[in-house]
Amino acid sequence: MKKFRLHREGKTITITAVLVLAAIAAVLMLTVFNSPLASTITIVLAAFCLGFILYFFRDPTRVVEINDNVIIAPADGKVVVIEEVDENEYFKDKRLQVSIFMSPANVHVNRTPISGQVTYAKYHPGKYLVAWHPKSSTDNERNTIVIGNQKLEILVRQIAGVMARRIVSYLDEGDSVVQGNELGFIKFGSRVDLFLPIDTKIEIDLKQKVKGGKTIIGYLS
Repeated sequence: MKKFRLHREGKTITITAVLVLAAIAAVLMLTVFNSPLASTITIVLAAFCLGFILYFFRDPTRVVEINDNVIIAPADGKVVVIEEVDENEYFKDKRLQVSIFMSPANVHVNRTPISGQVTYAKYHPGKYLVAWHPKSSTDNERNTIVIGNQKLEILVRQIAGVMARRIVSYLDEGDSVVQGNELGFIKFGSRVDLFLPIDTKIEIDLKQKVKGGKTIIGYLS
């Protein structure tokens, strides 16, 4: 049986949820619902809400096989974009964009796709369009991280979705990172974009489900 681990981003919200749900349930059972059936339903609903929070903030152990010749998925989810685009924030040239949509059911830990050094980091406030919207990559609240090493430089963009209201990043310019390390966390439905060299040999398909730190996105040419 796998051991459950709660991500650090979920600890405060879990404690708050327990206190709030317990208080609401107690008030309802004492003042509104005075029957055993209604009280049971109230408890079940409160337990369901708490269960969802625990499930969302789960942090499964991932054993990452470090390989400097591959780019690994930065997040769990479904591949919704694989296309050549103009990347205008940092590279200002054509790049291969791979976008991964994370539903509320996915693990929301974000991981570094390669080892190297953070050469650029910038947070952008913005809108909250649905995460699969074409303009969410440039108009939504987002955080951009560029990681480079002797072989390549790639851009990772955390994007808030319509449900997300907080992007957490653990990296700053100058930080050294190891492939598969935690990059950050996005609270509730969201998306992560990768901007790769045009000649990257892509190994995934559109609509494919991927796992952060495990699935190979592509190989260096």
